[in-house]
Amino acid sequence: MIQLEPIARYWRGSLLQQGWRLWLTELRGCVPKWLAFQDPPEHVHHWPLTAPVVPGNARQVLMLAPDAVLQQSVQLPLAAARNLVEVVGYELDRYTPFNAEQLYFVARLEQRTPSHLEVRVVAILRERLDQVLTDCAALGLYPHRVDAAGLGIDLLPAPLRPRSRSAGKQLQRSLPWLCGALLIAAMLLWLNDRQRVLDSMHATVQQQKAEVAQVHALRQQLLNTRGAAQYLSQRKRAQPPLAGLLNDLTSCLPADTWLDQLDVKDGEVSFSGQSAKASGLISRIKGCQRLDNAQFEGVIQPDARTGKDQFALRAHLRQEAADAPTPHTP
Repeated sequence: MIQLEPIARYWRGSLLQQGWRLWLTELRGCVPKWLAFQDPPEHVHHWPLTAPVVPGNARQVLMLAPDAVLQQSVQLPLAAARNLVEVVGYELDRYTPFNAEQLYFVARLEQRTPSHLEVRVVAILRERLDQVLTDCAALGLYPHRVDAAGLGIDLLPAPLRPRSRSAGKQLQRSLPWLCGALLIAAMLLWLNDRQRVLDSMHATVQQQKAEVAQVHALRQQLLNTRGAAQYLSQRKRAQPPLAGLLNDLTSCLPADTWLDQLDVKDGEVSFSGQSAKASGLISRIKGCQRLDNAQFEGVIQPDARTGKDQFALRAHLRQEAADAPTPHTP
């Protein structure tokens, strides 16, 4: 179990507590009165008491005279700030005629310098304070705090201190947790905002990727269409024009030969007709500039009506260079 009493002793009367009280005072002045938590008022009773005390809602404070306590200002090394009460309790017999078991004491840090600590030690004999508290109880006074000479300290033994906390104390205790919760909430909101921005950026990137993919698909389609058009154009330019083919056939075929049918398809030319000397057509066609590999299809048959031979030939068209001039090219 965590011992809170040493922490409470460090806190009471420290400069941090004084600064905390000043900050709370300024904070209360900035908020409406109905919202501000106010510490309950304190009713100070000076010792010795002269009359019985009537309990009330105020916190009861027993104020001792300056000569009822021992006060001493001491200098301690800076390392003593971590365990100020233990260090003072260990060397209390050097500062007072008594040891730590005989005294109730408070060690309050007054000033911190670059070389040492200025500490005020306030102590009172245990048996004396116990007797004072017994007399106070007989008169109906159960103090919440025991002060001396208005120093703002608390000499009340730990077992006798009330456990109840005022609204102001509760606010002081809950304020760090509230600040922590607000800090965590701010971090979560920031993370949520960052996540929202990342989601938006991710959606934008996905949309841009889809648009880029669509552009690539259109580009590929355009390239395919352009390639097909270029291929057809090259094939068309490589195939000799029909007029040039007819002119070539007219020049290389003999005058006693005419054609009944002419078919040009897929780089091949097939034609049929009649000729006085059909067997010599193969040698004549070799002289054609646009035909290669001429061969007869079927057999040569004589025609009794015309007295000529019927023939059928097939030849390959010679492929011209793509940039070769055509009869239509000036």
